[in-house]
Amino acid sequence: MPLIGAVADDLTGATTTGVLLARSKARTAVFFNEEAAEKAEGLDALDAVLISSNSRALPANEAYEKVKSAAQALKRMGVRHFTKRIDTTLRGGVGIEVDAMLDMVGEDAVAVVVPAMPQSRRILVGGYSVIDGVALINTPVAQDVRTPVKENYIPRLLSGQTKRQVGLVALDKVLKGSDAVKEALEAERGRGCSVIVVDAITLEDVEEIAKACIDLRWNVVSVDPGPFTSKLAYHRGMIGTEEPNVPPEADENGKTVLIAAGSATPVTKKQMEVLCEDQRHVRISVDPVPLIEGGDAAMDEAFRAVHKAVELMESDSQPRAILFETALHGELLNLDEEDNKRHYAGGMSADRINAGLGTIISQVLEQVGREKIAGLYTTGGDTMVNVCYQLGVECIEVMDYVIPQTDVGRLVGSYEGLPVVGKGGLTGNDNTACDIVSRLFRESARK
Repeated sequence: MPLIGAVADDLTGATTTGVLLARSKARTAVFFNEEAAEKAEGLDALDAVLISSNSRALPANEAYEKVKSAAQALKRMGVRHFTKRIDTTLRGGVGIEVDAMLDMVGEDAVAVVVPAMPQSRRILVGGYSVIDGVALINTPVAQDVRTPVKENYIPRLLSGQTKRQVGLVALDKVLKGSDAVKEALEAERGRGCSVIVVDAITLEDVEEIAKACIDLRWNVVSVDPGPFTSKLAYHRGMIGTEEPNVPPEADENGKTVLIAAGSATPVTKKQMEVLCEDQRHVRISVDPVPLIEGGDAAMDEAFRAVHKAVELMESDSQPRAILFETALHGELLNLDEEDNKRHYAGGMSADRINAGLGTIISQVLEQVGREKIAGLYTTGGDTMVNVCYQLGVECIEVMDYVIPQTDVGRLVGSYEGLPVVGKGGLTGNDNTACDIVSRLFRESARK
């Protein structure tokens, strides 16, 4: 029976937390929605279940209901320890979603918010979020098309979203160890705070916070990107120590990695440029405008890309990887403007582009056969959701990461066991895409 349960606001967030548990010897599955989780077979064999509420960009009332409903589903499964998985850059209605979790878990519940993910150089100092040495509001996230973040002081950000009082335990207390953290948490709760933000800059800091929470014996809902959840589970004796889970090198002959790049960030663009410097890797550009228009135009553009990919894979020089992308060259579309001029609901243009990429991947798989595919690699959470939706997949068993926030899993159900890597648009260095492709070939031989 799964004792650890988390609700994440998107799929890649769920896999990021899930992978930390999986690397610590917990059998862990990520579900695309609560319905898929509740109807799944083999739940009793799992240690941890993570559900994506797909709520990050939703209006507050809809996000609240989605998260509360997913948390109730986890409770029905027997989950005892709850996590609200949040984005490392605090996008979305974090405060609203924390309210949903606390309202479900019980009146005595306290949300301890630890936004740090030191493995990815995401830290919190004095309540201020710092991403790879840059203040959060000065990163590209501040201009995110759907969920921009305009507040750098996290207690103030949350206070504008939650109905509860928000407190802060600053770094000076954390650096003194778990006893000092415990006293500071008690003081904040004594002031009436039931949402308490805690600074951290290292994994050791996160560990001290976890030990303090366990000593307090509170009904804690962990609110974090993954490390705090993992440290709590470890000190509760529910998981082992975190270790890599890397299979040996494998024969790459006769297989291709399929890549759907739905992210248009400069980080992703550079990674794909480096990837395509290798002549074994082929780029197929897909025009996003027909995909946005929909109908026959979208299908024609998708099948043009499919036909080209199938031709390449059946040739004497089968590519090692094929990259399908809509936004890594030429003029970058303003998707808000595309929505407005077509009178679409907000985000519909982005959804149609991702659905098109999903159609392309599914059709290539169907036409060439699974045995020719080493694995799937997607950038951007929405892209991964759409690819898996088109494949009829609703669950991923998570295994490991290539680097933190670049998660390795296996499809459950359709195309059972096919390796998949999901990566956020802002994650990694110039060589990360190359490393992911190499890792997928290894994963394709995993027994």
